Amino acid sequence: MDQDKFVATFRSHLQDISKYLTRRVELSQVEDLASEIFEIAWRKRESCPEGFELAWLYKIAGFVVSNHRKKISRRVVLLPLLDNDLSAPSAEDVALDGSGIAIAFGLLSPKDRQILSLLVFEQLSVKEISVVIGATENSTSQRLKRARERLAKHLGDQLSETQSGGH
Repeated sequence: MDQDKFVATFRSHLQDISKYLTRRVELSQVEDLASEIFEIAWRKRESCPEGFELAWLYKIAGFVVSNHRKKISRRVVLLPLLDNDLSAPSAEDVALDGSGIAIAFGLLSPKDRQILSLLVFEQLSVKEISVVIGATENSTSQRLKRARERLAKHLGDQLSETQSGGH
């Protein structure tokens, strides 16, 4: 990717990346983390798959958010006297808050939550998700199918528990 293409990608997707970050980190961190994502993207621009720039940026963003959360966790361990949440709730937590689906979603593995979030919240196609998670399109389709099945099972369990009075 040459400089002009990178600048066009930056302009085209900065808002999407900022929204992604807004749903996952404190608002005060969005600008810094977006800068970090695009700095990494610039260094690795030759590895960007043509036509999947946004999915590629989400992949980078996932690593950046994960590293950011690890740093926050270390700070929390190092500063136990502070009794406040240093990270924003995830987009999933906000959207699903207080519903049976929130419980079912929370029971999923992190990988299942990630793949379903990319589909629902980021509205990526299976092909784009495959770029984000570094898997083949077929494998991604299978993972999505299994994640949906597990979510449906957890929802069914929640419904059964509700109907039986929690017993």
